Amino acid sequence: MAIPHWLLMSALFLLPLLARILAQEPGCSVSNSNPSVPENKCPLVVATIHVQPGFTLTIDPSYPDGQFFTIEGSELQLTKCVDYEEDPLLLLSLTCQDPAGQSDSLQILVTILNENDNSPVFPQPNVTRQIPEDAEVDTVIVAREEVTAADADLDTIYYELTTTVQNTDGYFAIRGVNNPEIYLQTALDYDKFNSTTLLLYARDRPVTSPEPNGTNTATATITITIKQSDTRAPWFLPCTQLHNDSSVCISSPYSGRVNISEMSTDPLVLEPGPIYAVDPDYTISDRIMYRIVGGNTNEVFSVDADTGNLTMNKIVTSPDSFLLQVMATQVSNVRKYSVATVEIKVITKSNFPPYFEKGVYNGTVFVGLPQRSFVYQAGDPSTPLVITAMDQDFPDKVNPNIEYYLKNSTDFIATRDGLILTNKVLESPGTVTIQAVGKDVLSLQEASTIIVVEVILATAVTPSDKMYSAQDMAILGGTLAALLLIALVFLGVLIWKSSRWHRKPFKYLVKEKPSKDIPEGHQNNYYQEDEQPYVSTKQRETSESSSVQTESPVPELPALASHFSSAEETESLPKGSIASTVIFEEEEEEEEKEEEAGQEKEVKSILKTDRHVADDGYKAVWFKTDVDPEAGERVEVIEDNAADDDNDDDDSDQGVQNNEEEEGSGIDGHHQGLGVSFSSENSSLPAAEVTGEEAKAGEEEDEEVWEDGDSGHQRLGKAQLQA
Repeated sequence: MAIPHWLLMSALFLLPLLARILAQEPGCSVSNSNPSVPENKCPLVVATIHVQPGFTLTIDPSYPDGQFFTIEGSELQLTKCVDYEEDPLLLLSLTCQDPAGQSDSLQILVTILNENDNSPVFPQPNVTRQIPEDAEVDTVIVAREEVTAADADLDTIYYELTTTVQNTDGYFAIRGVNNPEIYLQTALDYDKFNSTTLLLYARDRPVTSPEPNGTNTATATITITIKQSDTRAPWFLPCTQLHNDSSVCISSPYSGRVNISEMSTDPLVLEPGPIYAVDPDYTISDRIMYRIVGGNTNEVFSVDADTGNLTMNKIVTSPDSFLLQVMATQVSNVRKYSVATVEIKVITKSNFPPYFEKGVYNGTVFVGLPQRSFVYQAGDPSTPLVITAMDQDFPDKVNPNIEYYLKNSTDFIATRDGLILTNKVLESPGTVTIQAVGKDVLSLQEASTIIVVEVILATAVTPSDKMYSAQDMAILGGTLAALLLIALVFLGVLIWKSSRWHRKPFKYLVKEKPSKDIPEGHQNNYYQEDEQPYVSTKQRETSESSSVQTESPVPELPALASHFSSAEETESLPKGSIASTVIFEEEEEEEEKEEEAGQEKEVKSILKTDRHVADDGYKAVWFKTDVDPEAGERVEVIEDNAADDDNDDDDSDQGVQNNEEEEGSGIDGHHQGLGVSFSSENSSLPAAEVTGEEAKAGEEEDEEVWEDGDSGHQRLGKAQLQA
């Protein structure tokens, strides 16, 4: 097949150009003319060399960095380690010579890669500082430039601050993770710590770096010493630290006693001790001065400025107590001061100290009893053990100001009254010896004695010797008090109900209508008019009739009713009269008003000693001993010939009185008086009740009452007159 003409023409044209290109191809070449190698790593192949036949390739010695390389066969090798921090770039020149002797140069630029092979370095690995206790918060303790670490790798440094002394965390801090400046974060307290050691770490990687093994760290030690400052006022001793805080100490008031009208030249004895103050900043320990600033009435007392001893300037004539205020001040700084209270009581001089009559007290107590149980006298398990201190300064030797306490035992306690109680549950038997002290809280005089307590098993107690604790006695007392209260309430209810029952007195009105067989009697109208002078005859008759009708529903006394309801006893009376009780309605109304006012009405008597001789039809009643001998025929004396009837009347009246006394005390005295009945010629008057104080039960037994009148005679027995 024939080759196309155009193809032959193209090949002929390209052949000279191809020959020229082949003539220009170098005889030496490298695979990478700008390689990168890590620092501090050798030997290391930097690049691959290609040399044409007949050509030679050498390292040009005129370049200083050529000393780090060598040609081994077809490899260009780094034979010396290079530090990035010293030579970050290396320039190498290779000479390629052809067979004709012509040479050509090849330049290679080697980049040294930085590796984290250097640790940070502090300018001062050990730093010491002394700071005052009263340094303000946020004060710079160590400046930044003093603790800034350097890293040859030029890495970013990360800092961290810790402490090696316990309980000193949080007082110091650094400004930031990349700023190592140290400052005061919390106020210092010399009593809590006076020195500490801090460790400052510098790292070229963050603490949270995923490659912790590739982190280089440097450490600096900072030693801090705290210098105590004068920050606190004086403390009066003894004092108690508040909540175990040594920076605050609370002192108790001082107290003492002086005898009235007696001068003491010695320093006063005070409790809990003498006046004494110290500077709590003990490394400074400034001197203290004392003076009284208040409460020293009439300048009775004075205090020593250096020692604080309190003495008297004059005697005390008043029993009033003194409340002194003593100020303690630092000599070098008067702004640092404290004030204590000193109470001085004025008492009567004690000539005799207290004493115990017994040198040894013996008691017993049982195992297993609850706390606060009594200790009983030995040999008498029913009597609690009591210690008593006597004082001859008192007439009865009983000093109310003595208090008791036990010195060498915590298993028992003593009450103010001298009772010995258990302070815990005793678990095992044995013998306990205790020293008891009785102290006069005013004179501060003391007396001591010995208490021997036998702790025995509870099984040794017989039922008859069973003892009760204070709790048992308290429960019993509460129960009895409750029962007593219930009884008092019940008694009060009974009294209240009883007062309601007797608030209104009962009136028993006894009535007896005259028998049809009894003839008309006589009525003394003049007597009625005399008794009711302001009431007309018609009104009296109407009043008497209505009074009887009104009173009829009132229940009668059983004994009295039965006595007058008997027909036989009624017929046995004289026919001229019937014994009954007469009362007028007007008097009854007055009596009810007087009863409501709580007063008794004065009762009028039917017995008259004066006589109205001139008035015809006048009828009067008087005792036989009072009859005027000159009366003549106008007065007729009826002999007492009805003794039996009188006896019956006496019995009947006495029964009525007994019933009235039993039924109620509210019946007026005139209801218990003389009962008399009169029979009028014109009308028969129903029974009514009339009383008289003059007709009393104390009259002579043989006296008789007589009645004079124109139309008839009537004899009244003593029983009918008896009150």
